[in-house]
Amino acid sequence: MLERTDHAGRALRPASLLEALRERTRDLHTRAERSGIIADILRGRATREGYELLLRSLLPVYQTLERQLAQHGASSRIGPMVRPELDRAGAIAADLRYFSISDAPISDIGEDQLPAKAGPATARYVDAIMAASGGDGSRLIAHAYARYLGDLSGGQILSRLLSRSLNLPLAALSFYDFPAIPDIGVFKSDYRSAIDRAGDESEDFDAVVEEGALAFELNIDLSNAVQADAAQAA
Repeated sequence: MLERTDHAGRALRPASLLEALRERTRDLHTRAERSGIIADILRGRATREGYELLLRSLLPVYQTLERQLAQHGASSRIGPMVRPELDRAGAIAADLRYFSISDAPISDIGEDQLPAKAGPATARYVDAIMAASGGDGSRLIAHAYARYLGDLSGGQILSRLLSRSLNLPLAALSFYDFPAIPDIGVFKSDYRSAIDRAGDESEDFDAVVEEGALAFELNIDLSNAVQADAAQAA
């Protein structure tokens, strides 16, 4: 378990998993906001092409995460975190269909086709989620924390900025829309509690915390890669 100490070096009770993840990823969270395509969106500099590429890059990430979470759905620690109303793969597919990047239904395209198209940063991200699903699956908690709580929080800001800067209609911003969640604030509180309960049961608390740092690093790498690819295509 991750333990803290007081000024005299005495061990304090272990931090909650949510608190530990926040502390471990605080600087990485700031880096993520200042990196790549996310920084472009926040500054109003993103292009439609860049945003489409971000969606295309994230689709296999969410497909993999949601599939692996579901496989651990019977687990007492992972099950409470498997919430269909959070699933983003279908919403991203709908947005991609709006942009008409493919004649085929995006949701029908297999993951074996998408990572190469989306780039190596996405492939590394998918591989990391697959690895996190090993054992009791506890490390998936970190990826759910990084992605879903981010979508419910900062994602709402991104949606408003994209709507204004790229003049995108709601039909192109399904990614950030959670119609099955009537009160996002209450839902986030419940989900945070589920993360803490999962941490209490986790076989390796510290591994989940370090996976949280990895999840943010992977997000930063993907964001930078999308920004670079979008600049090349311009």
